[in-house]
Amino acid sequence: MDARTRNAAIAAAIILVGFGLFAFYMPTIMLAVGESSPLAAGAIAVTFVVAFFLVFWLRGRAQRRK
Repeated sequence: MDARTRNAAIAAAIILVGFGLFAFYMPTIMLAVGESSPLAAGAIAVTFVVAFFLVFWLRGRAQRRK
């Protein structure tokens, strides 16, 4: 494993851990937000899913440019 692939693996692991922690607490966050607005709770879930794929899509584009 060279330095480039090691750095990519570390970055991917950090991103996955961050999203994993957010996913772990998402039910609590959605219940708290859902008490005031169910639409806002749904928006949080949609934003989470879109952000997950967006981060890896942007990372892939950056890797291809290098």
